[in-house]
Amino acid sequence: MSIEPNQVVSIHYTLKGDDGKVIDSSAGGEPLAYLHGHGNLVPGLERELTGKRAGDKLQVKIAPAEGYGEYDPQLVQQVPRRALKGIANVHVGLRLQAQTEHGPQAVTVTRVTGDMVTLDGNHPLAGQSLNFEVEITAVRAATEEELSHGHVHGAGGHHH
Repeated sequence: MSIEPNQVVSIHYTLKGDDGKVIDSSAGGEPLAYLHGHGNLVPGLERELTGKRAGDKLQVKIAPAEGYGEYDPQLVQQVPRRALKGIANVHVGLRLQAQTEHGPQAVTVTRVTGDMVTLDGNHPLAGQSLNFEVEITAVRAATEEELSHGHVHGAGGHHH
């Protein structure tokens, strides 16, 4: 069975940056199970997997536009530390949920200088190419429940 929309696909993967360092990997664990065609993976990787079969192995480089997007400097802002009231240990790398005019947005503290804190709303991998090594371990039809929920249930997927 080849990979098409509305199928459950299980993959082992290793994600590396352009510097060759491993960013994430399923090695040593269970394969990642996802519902193909439902935006559960970055668009470029999902496109590359379409039509492949269980047992296939591939190496793909995904451009930022088809990964986590281009880096947008407009998503970076400085705020006074007092704007983060109730957060005791503000430090570089801290991930927060900010309320914006467009709704909640994840931000990362990238700098703390005196009373000013720099918040970055870009995904940590925005602007970076994504280098995937993927092995497709299984492909199956999705259940009606999985299709209605938009994600995989059971092993490697979501548990309610």
